[in-house]
Amino acid sequence: MTENATNEPVDTAEADVINEPRLWRNNGWTARVIKNEDDEGWAVEMIKDGEAEPALVGPWTMGRDKKSPKPLDVSAFQTLIKTASEVLRRHEHQLHAQLHKKLTVDGENGPILICLDIVADEDDPYATLSAEDADGEPLASVRVGPNFKLSQASARAWIADEFRQPE
Repeated sequence: MTENATNEPVDTAEADVINEPRLWRNNGWTARVIKNEDDEGWAVEMIKDGEAEPALVGPWTMGRDKKSPKPLDVSAFQTLIKTASEVLRRHEHQLHAQLHKKLTVDGENGPILICLDIVADEDDPYATLSAEDADGEPLASVRVGPNFKLSQASARAWIADEFRQPE
């Protein structure tokens, strides 16, 4: 809570709500209708609070005069939040899949789960290559370069080399 000019408490979450024809802010999101730089039309961008880049940019409908953009409304804003949230969720899943890879290789005593977990540190990126048996018991873990290529062949070679540090 903050205070307004008359020293009365104001709910800051409510004070941050904006409902204008080309700008809506609520529920952690901002929708802004902007001129489309690529053509004569309009676009809408959705920015999650605290983020520098929009999560979603898409075309926006023209108004009745065919020159101005259609004003934002509650229904459109809610749809845009849902769509932008889904884009972020898919992006997070894709990033997770790129950084965490798993495969199973048949070993002498049963299946072996091989995992490659990449740590995308800006200064010192690396990955951890690990193995566990069918019961989930760890067999080995080594640090490898972030560009290590995990495949059936590289996993079998690592197992055959008794889980030594790959070159």
